[in-house]
Amino acid sequence: MKTTRKTPFYGPLKAAVLDWAGTAVDYGCIGPIMAFREVFRTRFIEPTYEEVRASMGLDKMEHLRVMGAIPRIRNLWTAIYGKEPVESDFLEMYQHFEELRISALPEHSTLVPGLLNTVSTLRGMGLRIGSTTGYNSVVTNHMRAEAAKLGYWPDCVVCASDVPAGRPHPWMCLRNAMELGVYPMASMVKVGDTVHDILEGLNAGMWTVAVTTSGNEMGLSHDEVQEMDPAALARRQHSIATRMQVAGAHFVVEDIQGVPAVVEEINQLLAQGIHPEDDY
Repeated sequence: MKTTRKTPFYGPLKAAVLDWAGTAVDYGCIGPIMAFREVFRTRFIEPTYEEVRASMGLDKMEHLRVMGAIPRIRNLWTAIYGKEPVESDFLEMYQHFEELRISALPEHSTLVPGLLNTVSTLRGMGLRIGSTTGYNSVVTNHMRAEAAKLGYWPDCVVCASDVPAGRPHPWMCLRNAMELGVYPMASMVKVGDTVHDILEGLNAGMWTVAVTTSGNEMGLSHDEVQEMDPAALARRQHSIATRMQVAGAHFVVEDIQGVPAVVEEINQLLAQGIHPEDDY
């Protein structure tokens, strides 16, 4: 029987797929956190920041379901309403969440410092810029419009409602590859600030870069980060980096500005025939 040998890919990278909140816009991922908390607050339940942030990166409807399954929240809901939350409750909450996010987008769409220069640098290195988000198309279209006002236009935007399932499934990244016309998947790098971002990229067979400081895991505004005690900040960054590495992240950076240097390192690995799934 005749067999076909796969042609090795030796680089360089062709595309970077960026997350939105906490990676490209909305330093600290503040907007969605506020919306999730408000959805539950108006139903007489006060979720903690930890309860909200734990599932960040998921499709937003799935995020609500996961929060509703947290024992403390589920027990409070049952005590208030006499039953556990059901799908109709989550649909109602999702609609409320969507309304809150759209109304607050202008306030929480500021670009992460250095984004435009980083995107320009990556394009100068020959990369196209894709993106994925856990929002549906309605919120995503508003988000894109706000970012465009500030000069950010990724070449491709794929949201959770464009595919059968959002993160940690690979479908949004694969859709980026199709729309950008880029392959193999080892020629792409996923950049995000949540564990689900990293899993999304890994499941798609991509290189992955985790952001520690501008995103959901740190959960602080840019000003708050600047005002932190340097030793305390370093400890938190180390803790976040460790969690991301345990999740499988190939590289860890503080924010989007660290990505070009990682791209250069990945290109060196690819030139040696090393791919994302390899041990190195």
